Amino acid sequence: MRWQVNSEEPLYTDPWLDVRVADVELPDGRHLDHRLIRTAPGAGAVVTDSQRRVLLIWRHRFITDSWGWEIPIGKIDDGEEPMAAAAREVEEETGWRPGSLRPLLRVQPTNGISDSVHHIFRADSAIHIGPPTEAWEAERIEWVPLADIRDLVGKGDIVSGTSMAALLYVLTEP
Repeated sequence: MRWQVNSEEPLYTDPWLDVRVADVELPDGRHLDHRLIRTAPGAGAVVTDSQRRVLLIWRHRFITDSWGWEIPIGKIDDGEEPMAAAAREVEEETGWRPGSLRPLLRVQPTNGISDSVHHIFRADSAIHIGPPTEAWEAERIEWVPLADIRDLVGKGDIVSGTSMAALLYVLTEP
């Protein structure tokens, strides 16, 4: 059953997000006002090493007042290719330059309310180039054993939907 969007009106817009109300017609003919958020796409990467560890950042999210492990990810700049953005975000947030990147998956973490899309890439190596340029992004930067990921998800130390999807997906790789 497809919902028909008859119109969208902006409620609030700034450089980061666009909050709208849509007049949506349901298949049975009823209408409802549905709020939605439009955002620029994001890109990030799962970076692993030869010891089967993954490069993660431990950070606080003030919105939920929670701490957790996340993959490096951020906004794709205008005119920037997703793969280039993923590489840039890894460097800025961790101080590590990822090796050759390849597509891993595409995630729409909140598709019931937002058009946000995250392009996630995979690298099997990285070179340390110095301290992160955005040191405010993370409390800690660590190489975490891939074997620990399921336990970290289970105890709530990985709650970011995109990070969780990407890391669990990597665990299914042969």
